[in-house]
Amino acid sequence: MTPSSDQLNLVLYPDPVLRAKTEPVTEFGESLRAKADRMIEIMRAEDGIGLAAPQAGLTIRMFVCDVPKHPDDPAELDGVALATDGPIVCVNPVFIQHSEVKTSLEEGCLSLPDIRGDVIRPEIVTMKAQGLDGKEFTIQAGGLLAKCLQHEFDHLEGKLIIDKMSQMSRLKNRTKLRKLKAR
Repeated sequence: MTPSSDQLNLVLYPDPVLRAKTEPVTEFGESLRAKADRMIEIMRAEDGIGLAAPQAGLTIRMFVCDVPKHPDDPAELDGVALATDGPIVCVNPVFIQHSEVKTSLEEGCLSLPDIRGDVIRPEIVTMKAQGLDGKEFTIQAGGLLAKCLQHEFDHLEGKLIIDKMSQMSRLKNRTKLRKLKAR
């Protein structure tokens, strides 16, 4: 049974839902909108820039993100979005293209408190998704927004940053991960 939107809360590692296979969303409507709204509330309450459905206890293919524009940077560069203009909801996302150039950036995760590590990801990605109305949209993203989209998508695949971070970052976080597992 799927929890209602008012039952959604941040799920922490090692909860098995974070490794679960997510299912495509087939029904769009008020229930889905309420879940997305609650996910945005959770993300904001935790000072995050993204939150995937499994992090709220849902096994559906949906995530939210809100990557603010840095005051010194443009929101877009040569048609590549670097920030969002408020929160966006991505339902049934699929990456259709990614750059060959990859960069390493330190990432954290709301479901893995105090765990941070270097993750190598494509610098620019193009993603197709549906909005809450079921209509398809495409976004080409770079910078932190590209990293956020990829990070949240990984959650829909049951993958966490600890699966993708560098060996050195894994070693640095070993004790913290053991403590999280022991809770």
